[in-house]
Amino acid sequence: MDYEKQYHEYLARVDRALEAACNTYLPEESEVCRAARYSLMSGGKRIRAVLVLSVCDMLHGNAEAAEQFAAAVEMLHCYSLIHDDLPCMDNDDLRRGKPSCHKAFGEATAMLAGDVLLTEAFNAIAHAPASAEIRVRAAQALGIGAGSHGMVYGQELDLKYEALAATEEQLRLIHRHKTGALINAAIQMGAAAAQATEQQSKELEDYAYGIGLVFQIVDDVLDVVGSQEQLGKPIGSDSENGKTTFVTLFGTDGAMELAKKLNNETCVSLHREFGEKSAFLVELARELLVRRS
Repeated sequence: MDYEKQYHEYLARVDRALEAACNTYLPEESEVCRAARYSLMSGGKRIRAVLVLSVCDMLHGNAEAAEQFAAAVEMLHCYSLIHDDLPCMDNDDLRRGKPSCHKAFGEATAMLAGDVLLTEAFNAIAHAPASAEIRVRAAQALGIGAGSHGMVYGQELDLKYEALAATEEQLRLIHRHKTGALINAAIQMGAAAAQATEQQSKELEDYAYGIGLVFQIVDDVLDVVGSQEQLGKPIGSDSENGKTTFVTLFGTDGAMELAKKLNNETCVSLHREFGEKSAFLVELARELLVRRS
Protein backbone atom coordinates (compact mmCIF):
# COMPACT_ATOMS: atom_id res chain seq x y z
CA MET A 1 0.00 0.00 0.00
CA ASP A 2 1.22 3.51 -0.91
CA TYR A 3 -0.15 5.45 2.07
CA GLU A 4 0.44 8.96 0.70
CA LYS A 5 -1.16 8.12 -2.64
CA GLN A 6 -4.17 6.55 -0.93
CA TYR A 7 -4.59 9.48 1.44
CA HIS A 8 -4.60 11.96 -1.42
CA GLU A 9 -7.12 9.85 -3.31
CA TYR A 10 -9.37 10.01 -0.26
CA LEU A 11 -8.84 13.77 0.00
CA ALA A 12 -9.89 14.21 -3.62
CA ARG A 13 -13.08 12.25 -2.98
CA VAL A 14 -13.80 14.29 0.13
CA ASP A 15 -13.28 17.58 -1.72
CA ARG A 16 -15.71 16.52 -4.45
CA ALA A 17 -18.27 15.48 -1.85
CA LEU A 18 -17.89 18.79 0.01
CA GLU A 19 -18.27 20.81 -3.19
CA ALA A 20 -21.46 18.91 -3.97
CA ALA A 21 -22.71 19.49 -0.42
CA CYS A 22 -22.00 23.23 -0.71
CA ASN A 23 -23.95 23.42 -3.97
CA THR A 24 -26.87 21.53 -2.45
CA TYR A 25 -27.08 22.84 1.10
CA LEU A 26 -25.20 26.18 1.24
CA PRO A 27 -26.59 28.60 -1.39
CA GLU A 28 -24.20 31.40 -2.30
CA GLU A 29 -26.87 34.11 -2.12
CA SER A 30 -26.89 33.68 1.68
CA GLU A 31 -24.24 35.57 3.67
CA VAL A 32 -24.45 32.93 6.39
CA CYS A 33 -23.86 30.16 3.86
CA ARG A 34 -20.95 32.06 2.31
CA ALA A 35 -19.41 32.24 5.77
CA ALA A 36 -20.01 28.51 6.22
CA ARG A 37 -18.38 27.79 2.84
CA TYR A 38 -15.43 30.01 3.77
CA SER A 39 -14.63 27.86 6.79
CA LEU A 40 -15.64 24.51 5.34
CA MET A 41 -13.53 24.85 2.19
CA SER A 42 -10.43 26.35 3.83
CA GLY A 43 -8.48 23.10 3.71
CA GLY A 44 -7.29 20.97 6.57
CA LYS A 45 -6.29 17.33 6.94
CA ARG A 46 -9.90 16.04 6.71
CA ILE A 47 -8.96 13.21 9.07
CA ARG A 48 -12.53 12.43 10.09
CA ALA A 49 -13.76 12.30 6.51
CA VAL A 50 -10.83 10.13 5.47
CA LEU A 51 -11.66 7.76 8.32
CA VAL A 52 -15.23 7.39 7.04
CA LEU A 53 -13.99 6.44 3.57
CA SER A 54 -11.14 4.18 4.68
CA VAL A 55 -13.27 2.17 7.12
CA CYS A 56 -15.96 1.75 4.47
CA ASP A 57 -13.35 0.62 1.92
CA MET A 58 -11.72 -1.80 4.38
CA LEU A 59 -15.09 -3.47 4.92
CA HIS A 60 -16.14 -3.27 1.23
CA GLY A 61 -19.12 -0.99 1.86
CA ASN A 62 -21.23 1.51 -0.09
CA ALA A 63 -18.67 4.07 -1.30
CA GLU A 64 -21.21 6.62 -2.55
CA ALA A 65 -23.03 6.69 0.77
CA ALA A 66 -19.72 6.92 2.61
CA GLU A 67 -18.76 10.00 0.58
CA GLN A 68 -21.90 11.84 1.73
CA PHE A 69 -21.31 10.67 5.29
CA ALA A 70 -17.74 11.99 5.01
CA ALA A 71 -19.04 15.39 3.89
CA ALA A 72 -21.51 15.37 6.78
CA VAL A 73 -18.90 14.73 9.45
CA GLU A 74 -16.66 17.47 8.02
CA MET A 75 -19.59 19.90 8.06
CA LEU A 76 -20.29 19.11 11.69
CA HIS A 77 -16.61 19.28 12.62
CA CYS A 78 -16.36 22.67 10.91
CA TYR A 79 -19.33 23.99 12.90
CA SER A 80 -17.51 23.04 16.10
CA LEU A 81 -14.36 24.88 15.01
CA ILE A 82 -16.28 28.05 14.11
CA HIS A 83 -17.96 28.05 17.52
CA ASP A 84 -14.69 27.16 19.31
CA ASP A 85 -13.02 30.25 17.86
CA LEU A 86 -15.73 32.67 19.03
CA PRO A 87 -14.82 35.24 21.72
CA CYS A 88 -17.13 33.51 24.22
CA MET A 89 -15.17 30.25 23.81
CA ASP A 90 -11.45 30.14 22.87
CA ASN A 91 -11.36 33.63 21.30
CA ASP A 92 -8.99 32.67 18.47
CA ASP A 93 -8.46 34.98 15.51
CA LEU A 94 -6.78 32.44 13.21
CA ARG A 95 -7.87 29.08 11.83
CA ARG A 96 -5.83 27.15 9.24
CA GLY A 97 -3.72 30.24 8.64
CA LYS A 98 -6.68 32.46 7.77
CA PRO A 99 -8.87 34.83 9.80
CA SER A 100 -11.34 32.75 11.77
CA CYS A 101 -14.96 32.93 10.65
CA HIS A 102 -16.05 35.57 13.15
CA LYS A 103 -13.10 37.79 12.22
CA ALA A 104 -13.99 37.54 8.52
CA PHE A 105 -17.80 37.78 8.79
CA GLY A 106 -18.66 39.02 12.28
CA GLU A 107 -19.74 37.13 15.38
CA ALA A 108 -23.46 36.82 14.64
CA THR A 109 -22.92 35.54 11.10
CA ALA A 110 -20.25 33.09 12.31
CA MET A 111 -22.61 31.75 14.97
CA LEU A 112 -25.30 31.15 12.34
CA ALA A 113 -22.74 29.66 9.92
CA GLY A 114 -21.93 27.05 12.55
CA ASP A 115 -25.63 26.44 13.12
CA VAL A 116 -26.33 25.87 9.44
CA LEU A 117 -23.41 23.45 9.07
CA LEU A 118 -24.61 21.43 12.05
CA THR A 119 -28.15 21.25 10.68
CA GLU A 120 -27.27 20.50 7.07
CA ALA A 121 -24.86 17.74 8.10
CA PHE A 122 -27.86 15.62 9.07
CA ASN A 123 -29.65 16.65 5.87
CA ALA A 124 -26.70 15.28 3.91
CA ILE A 125 -26.96 11.96 5.74
CA ALA A 126 -30.71 11.81 5.17
CA HIS A 127 -30.21 12.13 1.40
CA ALA A 128 -27.32 9.66 1.05
CA PRO A 129 -27.82 6.88 -1.55
CA ALA A 130 -28.33 4.06 0.95
CA SER A 131 -31.08 2.17 2.70
CA ALA A 132 -33.03 3.84 5.49
CA GLU A 133 -31.39 1.47 7.98
CA ILE A 134 -27.89 2.58 6.96
CA ARG A 135 -28.81 6.27 6.99
CA VAL A 136 -30.39 6.01 10.45
CA ARG A 137 -27.34 4.16 11.76
CA ALA A 138 -25.05 6.88 10.41
CA ALA A 139 -27.21 9.70 11.77
CA GLN A 140 -27.32 8.02 15.16
CA ALA A 141 -23.52 7.65 15.20
CA LEU A 142 -23.03 11.33 14.39
CA GLY A 143 -25.64 12.46 16.90
CA ILE A 144 -24.08 10.42 19.71
CA GLY A 145 -20.58 11.57 18.83
CA ALA A 146 -21.49 15.25 18.62
CA GLY A 147 -24.11 15.73 21.32
CA SER A 148 -24.65 15.60 25.07
CA HIS A 149 -22.86 12.25 25.39
CA GLY A 150 -20.02 13.25 23.06
CA MET A 151 -18.28 16.38 21.80
CA VAL A 152 -20.57 18.95 23.46
CA TYR A 153 -20.12 17.26 26.83
CA GLY A 154 -16.37 17.28 26.24
CA GLN A 155 -16.54 21.02 25.56
CA GLU A 156 -18.49 21.49 28.78
CA LEU A 157 -15.84 19.59 30.75
CA ASP A 158 -13.07 21.54 29.01
CA LEU A 159 -14.63 24.83 30.11
CA LYS A 160 -15.11 23.52 33.64
CA TYR A 161 -11.47 22.57 34.00
CA GLU A 162 -10.14 25.86 32.64
CA ALA A 163 -10.41 27.13 36.22
CA LEU A 164 -9.56 23.83 37.95
CA ALA A 165 -6.48 21.62 37.95
CA ALA A 166 -7.30 18.34 36.22
CA THR A 167 -5.91 14.88 36.96
CA GLU A 168 -4.84 12.48 34.23
CA GLU A 169 -8.11 10.60 34.64
CA GLN A 170 -10.10 13.82 34.23
CA LEU A 171 -8.04 14.84 31.18
CA ARG A 172 -8.72 11.49 29.58
CA LEU A 173 -12.45 11.93 30.25
CA ILE A 174 -12.45 15.41 28.70
CA HIS A 175 -10.69 14.32 25.55
CA ARG A 176 -12.53 11.03 25.17
CA HIS A 177 -15.61 13.18 24.67
CA LYS A 178 -14.20 16.37 23.15
CA THR A 179 -11.98 14.71 20.53
CA GLY A 180 -12.46 10.94 20.58
CA ALA A 181 -16.24 10.91 20.32
CA LEU A 182 -16.38 12.66 16.94
CA ILE A 183 -13.53 10.54 15.59
CA ASN A 184 -15.50 7.48 16.66
CA ALA A 185 -18.61 8.91 15.01
CA ALA A 186 -16.71 9.19 11.71
CA ILE A 187 -15.44 5.63 11.99
CA GLN A 188 -18.88 4.27 12.89
CA MET A 189 -20.39 6.12 9.90
CA GLY A 190 -17.92 4.31 7.67
CA ALA A 191 -18.88 1.08 9.41
CA ALA A 192 -22.57 1.88 8.85
CA ALA A 193 -21.96 2.30 5.11
CA ALA A 194 -20.47 -1.20 5.15
CA GLN A 195 -23.09 -2.69 7.48
CA ALA A 196 -20.35 -3.78 9.88
CA THR A 197 -21.04 -6.39 12.52
CA GLU A 198 -21.33 -5.49 16.19
CA GLN A 199 -17.91 -7.05 16.87
CA GLN A 200 -16.29 -5.10 14.04
CA SER A 201 -17.86 -1.88 15.30
CA LYS A 202 -16.56 -2.49 18.82
CA GLU A 203 -13.00 -3.09 17.61
CA LEU A 204 -13.19 0.06 15.50
CA GLU A 205 -14.49 2.01 18.51
CA ASP A 206 -11.41 1.02 20.50
CA TYR A 207 -9.22 2.22 17.64
CA ALA A 208 -11.15 5.51 17.42
CA TYR A 209 -10.77 6.40 21.07
CA GLY A 210 -7.13 5.31 21.00
CA ILE A 211 -6.15 7.61 18.13
CA GLY A 212 -8.40 10.35 19.53
CA LEU A 213 -6.39 10.43 22.75
CA VAL A 214 -3.09 10.27 20.87
CA PHE A 215 -4.27 13.15 18.66
CA GLN A 216 -4.98 15.28 21.75
CA ILE A 217 -1.68 14.47 23.46
CA VAL A 218 0.22 15.47 20.32
CA ASP A 219 -1.92 18.62 20.12
CA ASP A 220 -0.88 19.52 23.67
CA VAL A 221 2.79 19.01 22.77
CA LEU A 222 2.51 21.06 19.57
CA ASP A 223 0.94 23.92 21.55
CA VAL A 224 4.28 24.11 23.38
CA VAL A 225 6.89 23.19 20.75
CA GLY A 226 5.10 24.00 17.46
CA SER A 227 4.86 27.28 15.58
CA GLN A 228 1.90 29.38 14.48
CA GLU A 229 3.05 28.98 10.86
CA GLN A 230 2.99 25.19 11.12
CA LEU A 231 -0.30 24.93 13.00
CA GLY A 232 -2.19 27.75 11.27
CA LYS A 233 -3.49 28.95 14.65
CA PRO A 234 -2.08 30.66 17.76
CA ILE A 235 0.15 28.58 20.03
CA GLY A 236 0.72 28.77 23.78
CA SER A 237 -2.91 29.52 24.55
CA ASP A 238 -3.25 26.56 26.93
CA SER A 239 -0.37 27.82 29.07
CA GLU A 240 -1.63 31.40 28.97
CA ASN A 241 -5.06 30.24 30.14
CA GLY A 242 -3.59 28.09 32.90
CA LYS A 243 -5.15 24.89 31.52
CA THR A 244 -3.95 21.47 32.61
CA THR A 245 -2.68 19.47 29.63
CA PHE A 246 -0.77 16.24 29.15
CA VAL A 247 2.38 18.38 28.93
CA THR A 248 1.54 19.95 32.30
CA LEU A 249 1.31 16.48 33.84
CA PHE A 250 4.14 14.65 32.04
CA GLY A 251 6.33 17.23 30.28
CA THR A 252 6.79 17.17 26.50
CA ASP A 253 8.97 14.03 26.48
CA GLY A 254 6.76 12.15 28.91
CA ALA A 255 3.61 13.11 27.00
CA MET A 256 5.10 11.84 23.74
CA GLU A 257 6.18 8.58 25.38
CA LEU A 258 2.60 8.09 26.56
CA ALA A 259 1.31 8.86 23.06
CA LYS A 260 3.70 6.30 21.52
CA LYS A 261 2.63 3.63 24.01
CA LEU A 262 -1.08 4.26 23.39
CA ASN A 263 -0.58 4.35 19.63
CA ASN A 264 1.26 1.04 19.57
CA GLU A 265 -1.42 -0.67 21.68
CA THR A 266 -4.15 0.73 19.43
CA CYS A 267 -2.48 -0.41 16.21
CA VAL A 268 -1.65 -3.89 17.50
CA SER A 269 -5.25 -4.43 18.58
CA LEU A 270 -6.66 -3.25 15.24
CA HIS A 271 -4.29 -5.45 13.23
CA ARG A 272 -5.16 -8.43 15.40
CA GLU A 273 -8.83 -8.04 14.44
CA PHE A 274 -8.60 -7.02 10.77
CA GLY A 275 -5.18 -8.20 9.61
CA GLU A 276 -3.54 -6.63 6.57
CA LYS A 277 -6.84 -4.97 5.58
CA SER A 278 -6.15 -2.47 8.36
CA ALA A 279 -2.81 -1.31 6.89
CA PHE A 280 -4.08 2.15 5.92
CA LEU A 281 -5.67 2.80 9.32
CA VAL A 282 -2.54 1.62 11.12
CA GLU A 283 -0.37 3.94 9.05
CA LEU A 284 -2.80 6.83 9.59
CA ALA A 285 -2.45 6.34 13.35
CA ARG A 286 1.34 6.44 13.02
CA GLU A 287 1.16 9.62 10.96
CA LEU A 288 -0.99 11.30 13.62
CA LEU A 289 1.74 10.53 16.14
CA VAL A 290 4.45 12.36 14.16
CA ARG A 291 2.36 15.20 12.72
CA ARG A 292 3.58 18.78 12.95
CA SER A 293 0.30 20.56 12.27
